[in-house]
Order: sequence, then structure tokens, then C-alpha cells
Amino acid sequence: MERVSKKEYTVSQVNRYLSRMMQEDFFLSHLTVSGEISNLKMHPSGHIYFTLKDQASQLSGIMFAGKRAGLGFRLENGMKVLVTGRIGLYEAGGSYQIYADSFQLAGQGDLYLRFEALKKELMEMGLFDPMYKKPIPKYARRIGVVTASSGAAVRDIVQIARRRNPFVEITLFPALVQGEGAVASIVRGIERLDKLGLDALIVGRGGGSIEDLWAFNEEAVAKAIFDAETPIISAVGHETDTTIADFVADLRAPTPSAAAELAVFDYMQFVDDLSSYTYSFHERIEKKILFLRQRLKEKELKFSVLHPKAILQGKQHRLLDLQNRLQNQMRKALQSAKENLQDYGNFAKLMERRLSEDKARLSRYQSFPHLMEEKLLKARHSLIRYQDFPHFMEEKLAESRHRMQLLSEQFDALSPLRLLSNGYSYVRDEEGRRVSSAEKLKKGELLELHFSDGSAKARVEEISNKKSR
Repeated sequence: MERVSKKEYTVSQVNRYLSRMMQEDFFLSHLTVSGEISNLKMHPSGHIYFTLKDQASQLSGIMFAGKRAGLGFRLENGMKVLVTGRIGLYEAGGSYQIYADSFQLAGQGDLYLRFEALKKELMEMGLFDPMYKKPIPKYARRIGVVTASSGAAVRDIVQIARRRNPFVEITLFPALVQGEGAVASIVRGIERLDKLGLDALIVGRGGGSIEDLWAFNEEAVAKAIFDAETPIISAVGHETDTTIADFVADLRAPTPSAAAELAVFDYMQFVDDLSSYTYSFHERIEKKILFLRQRLKEKELKFSVLHPKAILQGKQHRLLDLQNRLQNQMRKALQSAKENLQDYGNFAKLMERRLSEDKARLSRYQSFPHLMEEKLLKARHSLIRYQDFPHFMEEKLAESRHRMQLLSEQFDALSPLRLLSNGYSYVRDEEGRRVSSAEKLKKGELLELHFSDGSAKARVEEISNKKSR
């Protein structure tokens, strides 16, 4: 029997064939599928990646950036939606997915409703109140981590913590972070690490769907975080993921890596700050010491002045000075008394001399009546002369008038006006200067002649003087 050969096809050929079949299929080319949004990712390019699921199955999907403009609301995990689009095959990956043209809000999924209900309940209980938030220590040295023992989250936390501070002590509690038993494991990890007296705890995991993160939306985990004495940083999923644990925790970090940044201080920066603080502290201490030394010198000086010994010395100097002044005053008083006593002796002699002088003066006073008669006689003779004083003054006045007349006649004889009236004149040059000599004249010079009754202009025609004769 002859063997029948079979044709071989490549994977690409098979996927391309299936893709064309789906494109040509009328049912798959345009349909609307209902389901709940999960694993929602907003790509930087603008594309939206998601998973559409129901109770039994799930379907991957994508909405390209060009179709996103028609989206009238913000997609969130847990939303129940109606997706209109086509089913196609992604040939490179060999997986089929729905290429969404539009979304319609059909209602919210069960997980989303449970999330909002628990959020509202815990908020009313006060578990989210900022007044209960504990501050994260700035220089935490012992950090506890509640997360899966394997995975990107714990690796990122350890690497960043060691890079920032190689001396930090990290205590890991390997917990289940999804699936059955995850809630109890996370609660147990928080309670055990809280008893160790650590500086801070990081509770979280890497990203995932809302189902993957659901353990951190349970009330038991929320209350364990709230009841812990140790400050807790929540680091669940990616930046866009939000869980109940984020609201209850003392601080929310967008990612586990960010939680490590927030919990562990930068050791090198700490060393630099410490050096700066040390320098500043020493500088302030030196200034303070210098200030206190100055104050001490002032106090010592003030103390030396106010010291009883110094005061006593001052009093002794004062007493010595007063004694010297008293002795000087007594010496001066004694000397003055001696001088006064000597003066009293001289005074007696002076009194004797003045007594003899008074006696001689008294003898002269006895001849005083005769002297007064002589003075009275002289006064009478003077009075007789004063009676002729008016006649004497008239003679003196007539004599003065005669003398004045003689002087007036002499002055009139010597007056220049009298000379001018006798035919004389005086000459001035063009600049008004008086001409007193023929030698100062020049031929052709204009002169001004002054007479008793006026003046005239003249020009020099010829000059003759005594020297030229």
C-alpha cells in the first residue's frame, strides 16, 4: 500500500488562516459582549488593555488609542460593561481577543460593589480618619515587610533599602498575598511583626487584577493594619491600583519600590547632614563658649569689685585718705593759729602807731576853723570873678569873629575859582587826567580847557618848553 504524503504548514500560516476566518465570519466581525472589567492597563501610547470576564470565563481585549476619543467615562476595574467590537486573532501571540470599538456602562461588578460597601462602612467607623495616622519615623533602622517571599515586590524593597542604607535591618514575613488563606496570612504577618518593636512595616505586593489584589480589600486586613502599634506603609499593586489597605494605612506608597524609598532613609545623605549638623553644632558651641568666657570675665571683674576684700581695701584706702586730709587740715589750722597769733602781736603795734597818728591828726583838727576861714575867703574872691563872666565871654566871641573873617579872606585869596576868574584856566587830556607839564603833551592831542564860566576843546599844534630853548 502506497503511503500518502501530508503537506506541512508553519505556525504563521495556521494563525494567518485562522485570522482570516475570523475576519470573514459575520458573527465575529461585529458583536457586543457583556462582562466585568479586570486587569485594566492604560498604556502610555494611549491603548487600553483589559480583560472581560464573567463567572466562568474571561476574554482579553484591547481598545486602540484612535478609538479612545469616543469613550465617555473612565474605565475602572470591577465595572460591568458592554463592549462592542470584533473578535480577531493576534497572529504573533497566537491568542484571540476582542478589538473594542466602544464601551457602554452596564452596571458595576460584584467585586466593585463589595469594595465600595466595605469602604463606606470602614469610613463610618473612623478607620480612615487622619487623626489616627501615625508618622513614619524619619530615621527608621528596623523595617518589617509583609509580602510574598518570592516575586518582584520583595526584591525591589530589599534592593532599594540596601542601596539607600546598607545598615538597615529588614525582617520579612513570607505571607500569601492572593488566593485562599491570603487574608489570614497577611493578618498573622502584621500581628507578629508588630510585636517585635520595629520602626515601620511595609505591607503589600506587586500588581495584578482586582481579584489578585482582593485580599487587601478584606475587613480583617484593614482592622489588623488599624490596630497595629507600628506605623504601616501600604504598597499594593501599581500606582493606579487602590485598595482598602491604602485608606487604613498610615501612609500609602504607589508601588513597593516607592514604599522602600519612603521607609528607609538615605544613609549617605544622613552622613552629609550629620557632618553639616556637627559643623554647625561645633560652630555654635564655640560661639557659645566664647560668649560665656566673655560673660565670665565680666562676672569676675564685677565680682572682684564687689568682693568683701576689695570693698574692705577700698574702705581702708578711703580711711587712710581721710586721715591724711585730717592731718593736713590740722597742720594748716595750727599754722594759721600761729600766724594769727603773730598777727595779733603786730596788730597791737599797729594800734599803737594808729593811736599816735590819730593824736597828731587831732592836733591838726584843732586848727580846722582857721583853715576853713581861709577857704571861705578864696571862694568869695572866685565868686566876684564869676560875676564878670558874661562880659568876658562877649569879648572872647568878638575876638573869634574877627579872627574868622581874616581866615576867610585868606582862603578866598587862595581859591582856584578866584584864580580862574582872574583869567587863569586848567587843562585835562582826552581821558580826563589833569595836564601839569608841557612835556606830557603830544602834537595833535585833543585837550579840554576849563574856565570859571565853562570849558573848551583845543588841539595841540606846537609844543615848546624851557628845555628846548
